[in-house]
Amino acid sequence: MNEYIEYSKEVLEAMKNNQPIVALESTIISHGMPYPENVKTALECERIIREQGSVPATIAILNGKLKIGLSTEEIDFLGKKGLDVVKTSRRDIAYNVANEIDGATTVSATSYIASLANILVFATGGIGGVHRGAETTFDISADLEELAETNVLVVCAGAKAILDLGLTMEYLETKGVPVVGYKTSTLPAFYTRESDYKVNFKIDTPKEIANFFHTQQKLNLRGGMLVANPISEEYSMDKDLIEKAIVEAIAEMNKLGIGGKETTPYLLAKIAEITKGDSLKSNIQLVYSNCKLASQISVNLNKLK
Repeated sequence: MNEYIEYSKEVLEAMKNNQPIVALESTIISHGMPYPENVKTALECERIIREQGSVPATIAILNGKLKIGLSTEEIDFLGKKGLDVVKTSRRDIAYNVANEIDGATTVSATSYIASLANILVFATGGIGGVHRGAETTFDISADLEELAETNVLVVCAGAKAILDLGLTMEYLETKGVPVVGYKTSTLPAFYTRESDYKVNFKIDTPKEIANFFHTQQKLNLRGGMLVANPISEEYSMDKDLIEKAIVEAIAEMNKLGIGGKETTPYLLAKIAEITKGDSLKSNIQLVYSNCKLASQISVNLNKLK
């Protein structure tokens, strides 16, 4: 296995010294937002994680290696190449490595690769889930299955608002994945602080969340944990406005026949266009907030280990 993994010097040093580490995905760089905002955002995420006491480990597949921790140059490469980098889910990992195809990792792939290095905390924007209309398309993100299988705590701003949040919660319930609301009883809806759905547990401190996850691991309960961190009031968008933009974007997507792994990048870009960039600003800010919380949880979890 080690022949396929390559660590940055910073991550290797952190592992050697038993420092807290937070994983970061790379799809947000290549597919989540345009250049140069994507690179600026990725580097700021790393800075925030360090500021809160953890070491960042941005994950991607480059030159046939599972890269755990990227250099500034590698992040810039992914940002400039953008959509030309292969969006890589768990299913694609072995193929990309075998053929030395550069890949930007999704939540599912990042979680799996992080688990290989025993990195237990992962910060992202929003997870994938059950797509609207899945009762006919069966379009369900691999992120959910990975949460059920991999022992990684994922901090997000809820599931992406383009999804069917009710069915996403039902899927997680079926798989036994605990959904924790950070200082909230309601599932955040990515761009907005609330939805019509309740989380399983409301917890108010990073220390308590770390203790919960640590206990789950000690009990050998397989699978991860989802921590839903609402976007701040300042950057939360109007619920009706964003829903209107989502419906419009989905209608346009269906008209163009876009599907599969291209669905989410298209919708996020289209919604940003419809909202004149407001949704992108919110997206960036919620990611920063998630990085801060993830680093705090990782610090507390590291003390328990």
